[in-house]
This record gives sequence, C-alpha cells and structure tokens, in this order.
Amino acid sequence: MNKKQELLSSLPSVDEVLKSDFGKKLLKDFPRRYVLSAVREVIESRRKEILDGAAPDVSLEGLAADIATKSGKLSSFSLRPVINATGIVIHTNLGRSVLSEDVMENVRRTATCYSNLEYDLNEGKRGKRHSHIKGLLREITGAEDGFAVNNNAAAVFLSLSALAKDREAVVSRGELVEIGGSFRVPDVMAQSGALLKEVGTTNKTHLHDYEDALGEATALILKVHKSNYQIIGFTEEVPLETLAALGHGRGVPVMCDLGSGCLIDLGPYGIHSEPTVREVLRSGADIVTFSGDKLLGGPQAGLIVGKKEFVERIQRHPLARAVRIDKLTLAALEATLMAYADEDRAIEKIPTIRMLLEDPGKIRERAKKIARLVKTGAKDADVEVIEDSSQAGGGSLPEVRLPTYAVSIKPARLPVNQFEERLRKGDPAVVARIKGEALIVDARTVSNREIAPLAGSIKAALR
Repeated sequence: MNKKQELLSSLPSVDEVLKSDFGKKLLKDFPRRYVLSAVREVIESRRKEILDGAAPDVSLEGLAADIATKSGKLSSFSLRPVINATGIVIHTNLGRSVLSEDVMENVRRTATCYSNLEYDLNEGKRGKRHSHIKGLLREITGAEDGFAVNNNAAAVFLSLSALAKDREAVVSRGELVEIGGSFRVPDVMAQSGALLKEVGTTNKTHLHDYEDALGEATALILKVHKSNYQIIGFTEEVPLETLAALGHGRGVPVMCDLGSGCLIDLGPYGIHSEPTVREVLRSGADIVTFSGDKLLGGPQAGLIVGKKEFVERIQRHPLARAVRIDKLTLAALEATLMAYADEDRAIEKIPTIRMLLEDPGKIRERAKKIARLVKTGAKDADVEVIEDSSQAGGGSLPEVRLPTYAVSIKPARLPVNQFEERLRKGDPAVVARIKGEALIVDARTVSNREIAPLAGSIKAALR
C-alpha cells in the first residue's frame, strides 16, 4: 500500500467521529445536522488534499479543530450584534435605533408569558391591541387618537388607501420624495388607489397652486416633510398652518407624512430644522404619520395620529390587519413611549436621543479610552484622537453635522481597506469608515460596554 492509499484508508468515518467523545460533545453543543455537515466537509477536504499529493494529519485529533470551527460557523446566527463605529446614529443598514435595557426588559416579560394583547382585563372580554398605546400617544403628541402599524411606509399607504382611494390627493411637486429602499411617494400613492395631483414646481409652490387644485374630486391635501434632503436657494413652500386653514375652509382634511417623527423639541440643543409631532398637530394637520425607529428611538413601526374620526376610518380599513404590529414590537413601542412622559428621562434613557444630544466632552473621553487601549497592543499603527463630525442618519436631520471625537488608526503593515475588512469580518464585527489612509472610529456611537471588545477587535485586526 502506497502512502496516498494509506492516508485515505486512515481517514475516520463520519460514524467514528460522531461516536467519539469529541463527537458526542459536539452533538451536545450544536444541532446534529450542522455537526454532520461539518464532519463530512472536513473529511472530504482532507481526502482532496491527499489526492492532490499532500500528507495532512488524518487522525481524529488532527481533524477536531477544523470540525469544531466548521460546526460553530454553520450553527451561528446570521443576524448578530455589530459595533457601530461609523458615528451614524440611526444607521439603516445596522438596524437603526438601539433599544434601551428598560425597553428590552418589557419585551422579555411580554415574550416569555401570555399577555393581555387583545383581552380587556377590566371588562373580561376581547380587547384591541391598539388600546395599549392609545393613551400614551394622546398624552405625548396631543392627538385625539392614534395607533401603530409595522412601518411608516405602511402608515402612509394605509392612510391614503382609507382616506383617498379613487380620489385626488394634492401634493407639492417638491415633496414627491424617495427614501431608502426605493420608497417613492408617487408609487405608494398609486398603489394605494389615491390619485396624485401635483401642484407647484420643484423649488416653489404657492398657496394659489393648492387653491386652484382643490375640487369635488379632492380627498385630502398631503404634505411631506423633507426629512432626508434639503432644498436651498430660490425656494418657497406653503406653511402647514396656511394649508390647514385652506383645507378646513374647503372641507378637505390635511395629512402630513412627517417621516422621522421627533417627539422632543431639539431647538434648545441647536437643531432647529425638525418639527415635533405635537407642533405639526397644533399647526392643523388632521393626520400625521411617522416612523418609530428613527428620531423617536424605538422599534420599527409606523405611527398614525390625529383627529379621531380619521384615525378610526384608517383603523377600520381591511388593510390595517395586514400591516398591524406584533406583541413584541408593541411591548417595545409602549416602553419607549413611556419614557417620553418625562422629557429629561427620555434624553437619558433612549439611546438614540442620548447619542444625538451627547456632550462632545463625554465623547472625547470615550475616544481617549479606546485609543489608550488600542495603543497598548498596536505597535504597528499610528493611533490618535481627532475632532470630526457625526450624522443622525436614517434620513433624518440631513443638514445637521454633530461635532464629535474619533480615533484615527493608520496601520503600518497592511492597507487600510484590508484592515477595515478584517474588522468587519471579526468577532465582534466592527463597522467603521475610511478617511484617506486612516480608519476612523467615531466614539459617538460606541457604548461604554463596547469599548473593551472594540479595542480587542482592532488589535486583532492589526496583527
């Protein structure tokens, strides 16, 4: 028997591996189907090496490490935590808003037992899931009524379907926006059955444009807040108060798609471009729709608030059931909204708001800690703390640059693109941004508990 044949015959069988102490432990740690796949793949890989002329270790001990690694990879979750070092607070690709521990505790309690999701405990009969947040929405926004669906696109679609199907919705040409995922207002209107009636031009729309457009076929006036872009220069738009006065005078409801859905006045913090939901309702909007996972800082959801008669019409629409939120989202949303009962508490407890409004001095201290830890084990890199700017992200506050501090890392022995890739594929995965020859780690979006694992990943990637 030659060497090649000897090695091939020495390869353990799948059954031998599974019956060994090592195999039994793997079967306890990982699902059986993935252990089987791992064992077969590693054995087959060794067989190919032998046939190609190599002489690998074919003992069980020699295969064990590769089998264990493969079993772990096959069994790992695809959706997993990531350290966001980009400085983009509401990062759409990284899950948008981070939920607080208080919120997650409420979700845990709701998920691990039965709940009164659609049961009225006082009356002892069937209830409505919307009732759990109706009172909070009234209190926080000043609306007469409100409920939630699974995202803001659904909120807009459902509202238009219920209020404007086969009738005209009048909207300024300058507000026919597109947001992430190719969500375009004209397309959503078309799918809802509402008939789009554009008025004005891209940069200028006047009151008389709306006045001339209103007629017997008009169902509503739609105003879309430009939350993800800004038009500057020779521009003009009709204030919501004026539109509301026109609509109410003609018996036409006014709907406002607010998009980001801010519940706190950001003016005192130097951000004057974002109206709150309460302000929009006070300005006369009959229906307001906005996101739950942007500036509100909660789970993915679409909120619909406004006049009771219109909210109830929307709620009764058959599509409302198709886009309703589940109990876990509802639990997260209720806990998030509860924090807004005290504005100071909301700023402290809701991670999105806290990161947006955090004092740059605190961010600098966090950046210094990161840099200090990295420097202790990274001799082949230039590491320094720099001033930079962050963004809100998620199509929110497009014109606002938030002063921040970041750690600039210039690797000496590998290209910065390769360094970034190693970090991104590491454990934990780290997503940062490249600026010139340096990797920029923005401390604004790095929590205190992430500092040590982040520094560890950086040092590992530099080796």
